[in-house]
Amino acid sequence: MAVRRRGLMAEILGGLTLVMIAATAVLAVMLSRHHEEEQRELLARALSLEALSVGPPRALVSDLVWWRVARDGRAMPWGAHGASLDPDSRTLALRALEVGAPLLSGGTIFGDVRFAMPIARGAEAAVARVPAAALPGGGAAGRLVALAILLADAVIFIGFGASLLRERIVVPLRRLGAAARRIADGEGGARLPVEGARETAEVAVAFNEMSDALEARTEALEKAVAELRGTNRELREAQAGLARAERLAAVGRLSTGVAHEVGNPMGALLALLDLAGRDPGLSPASREHLRKAAAQVERVRKILRQMLDLSRSERREGVPLDLAAVAEETAALLRAQAGGRAITVETSRADEAVPPALGDPAAVMQILLNLGLNALDAVAGRPGARIVLRVEPAVLRRRAGDRDETDAGARRSADAVACSVEDNGPGVRPDDRERIFDPFFTTRPPGQGTGLGLSSAALIAEELGGSLELEPSASGARFVLRLPAAACEAACEVRNELRRPESGPFLRKERESQD
Repeated sequence: MAVRRRGLMAEILGGLTLVMIAATAVLAVMLSRHHEEEQRELLARALSLEALSVGPPRALVSDLVWWRVARDGRAMPWGAHGASLDPDSRTLALRALEVGAPLLSGGTIFGDVRFAMPIARGAEAAVARVPAAALPGGGAAGRLVALAILLADAVIFIGFGASLLRERIVVPLRRLGAAARRIADGEGGARLPVEGARETAEVAVAFNEMSDALEARTEALEKAVAELRGTNRELREAQAGLARAERLAAVGRLSTGVAHEVGNPMGALLALLDLAGRDPGLSPASREHLRKAAAQVERVRKILRQMLDLSRSERREGVPLDLAAVAEETAALLRAQAGGRAITVETSRADEAVPPALGDPAAVMQILLNLGLNALDAVAGRPGARIVLRVEPAVLRRRAGDRDETDAGARRSADAVACSVEDNGPGVRPDDRERIFDPFFTTRPPGQGTGLGLSSAALIAEELGGSLELEPSASGARFVLRLPAAACEAACEVRNELRRPESGPFLRKERESQD
């Protein structure tokens, strides 16, 4: 909370004004004393001449009165006046007779002037009294003039001092305060003009240097905070990926055990159903029931084979392949799978040259077919249903020696080939994006999906040195398969690091640890 205080200019002017008034008063008193001394000397000479003149002395100034005082203290007016002699004048007259010389007393600003001088050969003394008001500059008028001069002096001093203090001290200090408040509010670029007296200029230079240093430190601190946030985000992602990998590893081990233990009974059960179906005495309804039971057992065996494939870490050997040709073959299979449904399946290829990819043709076909079948289910029944497979050059997310994704995106030559499968269906809900590649996760109704297709496809893509990712799309879902280019793989070592832990549910280190 701001505390209201007197300003610096008011304090300085107030103190200096008091000093000035006191100094002016002392000077006035000294000048007045000097003026009075001169007046006393001139008045004493004039009154001495008047006292020695023949006849009653004249009134040199108004209200001037004379008396004659004998040695015994008797006094009588000298001249045409009837004023009585005051004690101070009588005492001064007797002293003049005693010393035998003229005497002058009084003469202050507020007091009367008294003059005494022996006459008649020292037999008596002439005494004069001059009122202070009758003296030049004396009385109320003189005091008013002195007071007016003092006030005028104070006004001039205050005006000049205020102007000087404002320009030299107050204005620079206010600029300094405003600049400091701008820095406190987080505004950058607060600077002071280097002008004025030496001390003011030195303060401005020091403030500007402080502002530069503060901005540099703030920038460094913001950069450090941004780096720390990035590091923390990467650490959280790595922790999430590690936890997911541990869960998946546990699921894989459990799935392998379950598949081995359940696979044999399922095989036996399927054989027994086949034998039972050969009985010629069965009714058609019983045969149909046995056929449906065998189909369900076969479905269980298929799920068990997928679980074994998912938990088994294979070393797939890559060969140069035309990814566009694989995409065309996949599109043909999808058109056949669509049957009579109004679903358009298209393929496209980038205008620039697309290098051959490095991968296993059968495995790549499996990935694209899995993505295409999912897309067929997503667009089924929608007006204008459409699926597009597009092949184009690309870059892998990371290469050995790259510092970040900017280095990878800035490379002019493509080191990977991408095939995107995009549809205009409902897309993937935001809540499901993090789990889309998890094993056994499916959005289909119970009994219509196992949730192992995408996780198996992502695993195969990683084993081929590529990646499978769900990327944003204007409408529907867009999955992108990236494989290293054959020429780049032969020339340099390619290391694929997925951009997000959720984009690839399997970590290579985790798989190698299970080999």
